[in-house]
Amino acid sequence: MLWLIALALGVVIVYLAVRYGRFRNWVEPVLSVAVALGLAAAFLIWLSEGTPEQAPSPRPTQTAAGLSASDIALRNLTFEPNEARRSYRVRGTIENSSAITLEYFRLTVTLEDCPDGKCRRIGDDTALILLRVPGGQSRPFETFLTFPFRADEAPVTPKWSYQVSQVRGATER
Repeated sequence: MLWLIALALGVVIVYLAVRYGRFRNWVEPVLSVAVALGLAAAFLIWLSEGTPEQAPSPRPTQTAAGLSASDIALRNLTFEPNEARRSYRVRGTIENSSAITLEYFRLTVTLEDCPDGKCRRIGDDTALILLRVPGGQSRPFETFLTFPFRADEAPVTPKWSYQVSQVRGATER
């Protein structure tokens, strides 16, 4: 509601500045100070509301303590170069062998270039994959990864290694 009042006040000030020359002479410095004060107030509000110590922590829902990365299997992973030269599209299937529903997992991938049997590590990337997979089922997934290399250092013979680095499950409600 306060922003509507500020908008209306702004429209009135602009109208008066256009209509009356004397008003125009002092309205610019006043508006400059008002905008600076408004930005400072917004920054202070953002600081006071944005600190994690003061933010109310969400009540934990029933989480599945029994789900682990060993319950998750990745099958048929493919790595395809994307339009951006440093980006790759990853497709595959995830199988949940647990009885607990998977909510999400993190996939950590390492890219190496191995021409002539000598491997040079290019980099790692981790993707958060939000995918609900009930226990005992599998689902396809797709994500994108980006690796830091110069255009003239593009991998000739890429070698991929990957692991599920984090899982989160929930019990059915």
